Amino acid sequence: MNEPLRPSSLSEILDRTVQLYRARFLVFLGISLVPTALVLVPVCGFALLFGWLGSNGAGSATPGAEILAGLLLIGVVLVAVPILLGAVALAMAAMSHAAARAYLGEKVTIRGAYKAVWRRGWHYVWLLILEGLIIGAAPLGVWIALLALIAYAAMLAQDAGLSGNSVAVISGFPAGLLTVVLVWYFIWMLLRLSLTFPACVVEEIGAWTAIRRSNSLSKGTKGRIFLLFLLAAVLNWIVSIAIILTLAIVVALIPRLSSPQYAQTVDLILGFFVYGVGFAVQALIRPVYGIALTLFYYDQRIRLEGFDIEWMMQQAGLVAPPPSTPVAAPWLPPIPRQPQISDREPPQSGEIQQSTEPPPAVSGGSQ
Repeated sequence: MNEPLRPSSLSEILDRTVQLYRARFLVFLGISLVPTALVLVPVCGFALLFGWLGSNGAGSATPGAEILAGLLLIGVVLVAVPILLGAVALAMAAMSHAAARAYLGEKVTIRGAYKAVWRRGWHYVWLLILEGLIIGAAPLGVWIALLALIAYAAMLAQDAGLSGNSVAVISGFPAGLLTVVLVWYFIWMLLRLSLTFPACVVEEIGAWTAIRRSNSLSKGTKGRIFLLFLLAAVLNWIVSIAIILTLAIVVALIPRLSSPQYAQTVDLILGFFVYGVGFAVQALIRPVYGIALTLFYYDQRIRLEGFDIEWMMQQAGLVAPPPSTPVAAPWLPPIPRQPQISDREPPQSGEIQQSTEPPPAVSGGSQ
C-alpha cells in the first residue's frame, strides 16, 4: 500500500471506496453478481409460471396443472433458500476479503476471493443466520406476540362496554409505540453488527466472536455508518427510478406498444424488466456497502488499537506475522502438540534434579 494508514473522516472513506471500486470494478461486480443471479433465476421462473397461469385464465387451468405448479413452487423454495443463503454469505465474505486485500494494496481476483473464503464457508453461513435472528427474526416474533396481546386486550375492553373510539385509542397508542421501538431496535442493532463480516474474514474468528468484535469496534462510529447506509439507499433509489422512468417514456412513445392486443405482453415484459433492473442495481450498489464497511473496520482498528503502527512495523520486518497452526484433515486425528522445554513441570520438593551438564574437569596438579 503506497498511502500511509491513518484515521479517516466519512468523506475520505467514501472517496476511498469510490477509488477502490473504480480501480477493480469488474472484480467487485463479479463477486456481487453471484447471489444476484441465483435470486434472479427462480424469480423469473415464478414470474413465467404465474404469467402463464394468468394468460390461460383462472378457470382454464386444470386442477392437475395447479397442483403441479404449487408443488414446483414449494420444491424450488425449499431448494433455493439454502442455496441462496450460502451464496449470500459467501459473497459477503468474499467482498470483505477483496476489499481488505485491495485496501492493503494486494492483488485480488474473483476466483481468489471466493477460494479464500470457501474453506470457512460454514462460519459465514452461521454468522449470516445469527445476524438475521438478532436483527430481524427475534424482534419480529416479539412484535407479533405483543400485537396479539394488544388485540386481545382491545377485544376484552370492547366486551367490557367501552366505546369504539376509546378502544382504538387504547390499542392504537401501544401498537404505534411498539412499532417505533421495533424500527429503532432494527436500525440500532444493524449498526452494531455492521462490522461482523470484515472482522470474521480478516481476523478469521468465529461467528459469536465476530459479533462481539463488531459491537466493540462500532462504538463511536454508528452515526457515520448510518449516513453510509442512508446515502447508499438514496443512490439505489435514484438509479432504479431513473432507469424505470426512461423505459416507461420509451414505451409511451411507441404507439404500437400501447394497443390493447399487445398490452398483456408489454406488461409481462415490463415486469421482467423491473425485476431485472432491481436486481442489477442491487448488484451494482452492493460492493459500495462491502468496501465501505471494510474501510470502517480498518479505520476503527486504527483509532482504537493502533493498527497503523502495527502495519508499519510488519512492513519494516520488526514484527513477524503470527505462525500458522497446522490443521489436520477432517478424516485424520488432530495433530498432537509437541512438548516444549517451557512446558516441562518443575521438580517437586525433595527430588534431585539431574543436571545434563558435564562435570567440571579436575586439575592434575596438587595444591
